[in-house]
Amino acid sequence: MPVVSSEEWTIPATAQPDPAALAFALDPVLDAVVQLRAVVPAEAFTASNLGTERHGSAVIIGKGELALTVGYLVNEAEQVWLTSRRGTVVPAHVLAYDFATGFGLLRLFDDLGVQPLELGSSGPLEPGSDLLMVAAGGRASALQTSLVAKREFAGYWEYLLEEALFTVPAHPHWGGAACIGPDGRLVGIGSLLIQAEMTAEKAVTGNMVVPIDVLRPILGELSRSGRVDRPARPWLGLHLVEQRGLLTVIGVAPGGPAEKAGLEEGDVIAALAGEPTEDLADFYRQLWALGPAGVTVPLTVVSDGEERLVQVVSTDRELMLHMPRRH
Repeated sequence: MPVVSSEEWTIPATAQPDPAALAFALDPVLDAVVQLRAVVPAEAFTASNLGTERHGSAVIIGKGELALTVGYLVNEAEQVWLTSRRGTVVPAHVLAYDFATGFGLLRLFDDLGVQPLELGSSGPLEPGSDLLMVAAGGRASALQTSLVAKREFAGYWEYLLEEALFTVPAHPHWGGAACIGPDGRLVGIGSLLIQAEMTAEKAVTGNMVVPIDVLRPILGELSRSGRVDRPARPWLGLHLVEQRGLLTVIGVAPGGPAEKAGLEEGDVIAALAGEPTEDLADFYRQLWALGPAGVTVPLTVVSDGEERLVQVVSTDRELMLHMPRRH
């Protein structure tokens, strides 16, 4: 994930939203999207691939006491600061990082003095809907976009959304950016830059957005206790991609179950519990259907043309993380 300051770029004026053409007031939306800076200790599990200092955006929600962002920006963070576009800075702590959705939720230690953004819904949106992607920094960081697809997304890091939002053109600073619907409400949070086939006609570059609809059922629990009361999914620490109809290992998490079981880059996962595996999303569904974290996962692995059965003892991903000190 890139770690860049929003001061290093601006959206061209021709691609910025025209306030007069919108059905809502733009300034309150711009105010609600704030700059985020997080500091993660060097010994943290995610420090090697996500860095120890992370920058992005967050959106003030609730009654102004909460901020919503994409989880990888704040995972294992010990210090978080939020800065309004008027320069007010307040500290916050990581209230929750929900692995299932990918959302990170923060609680502010003080009032930023901005009006919180209302939550909308991605459900009514159709491909072709006009949206805004707004990062911290005001109008110069706001981009007119269009929804090009609503479809399943499977990430190599054991992550699955049944229906993600895909927007074009791509916002250059997407992490934690607010995706704003036609009514001015929050419909999603920017997660990734996608360089893949996003439409049936051609491959384009755009953003993958986590829809706000997957937050609604769990927001109450997250804001009260910092977690959702559900069994932890089995985690393997296995990085997989689909290549020519095969699930190929492109890496393993250091110290994770897959590494301990001897899996390596280049291995092909041919079956899970005896069922053939070709589709990454289906692989995750099969994995999570075996039971909660701790279940033993039988994988049929092909290496250098040789097939073998590997028993991987899964774990709860959260147990691998550095738990931040609470203020």
